[in-house]
Amino acid sequence: MIRSEEVYKIGQFNKPHGVKGELQLTFTDDVFHRSEARYLVCLMDGILVPFFIESCRMRSSQGALIKLEDVDSQEAAARFTNIEVYFPKSIAEQHPGDEFTWEYFVHFKLHDEQYGLLGEIVEVDQNTSNILFIVDGGDEYGELMIPAVEEFIIEIDAPERILYMDLPEGMLSLDGIDSVEDEEDE
Repeated sequence: MIRSEEVYKIGQFNKPHGVKGELQLTFTDDVFHRSEARYLVCLMDGILVPFFIESCRMRSSQGALIKLEDVDSQEAAARFTNIEVYFPKSIAEQHPGDEFTWEYFVHFKLHDEQYGLLGEIVEVDQNTSNILFIVDGGDEYGELMIPAVEEFIIEIDAPERILYMDLPEGMLSLDGIDSVEDEEDE
């Protein structure tokens, strides 16, 4: 069984293309440029299911036509319309390329130099001009919005799934977290 922490979202299937079972995939990750993908994982009825790729034709930097094995008609392909597509993190880590996409860090623990472990990155918000990590800080911190900025990253521990950052002083106070010095003074 594939667990959600073993994969990360790379895009979504759109409508079928043609009559032989090809699907339009819009992706948000450049994994196809970094590794040889033999299969993709789809969220089907709440379960992560692997599907082997028969062929892949790149259409643009964010789109491809994918033919999955045993999906040989427009009707069979139609059940994949608007289905979320995921990729195994273990394969992506073997061929990381020069850069990671921000989505790669979903389910990583976020560790700040000053505050220590802040929580788990549960989402990446790319709907604003500043990309944000949405972090579940649990009872201690609640939901945090941390800017996804390369300059703040100290280290990426892919095997342990920890992102180490050095956030600017005062940044977490914007989320209502007192500074370490304030807590020590009390």
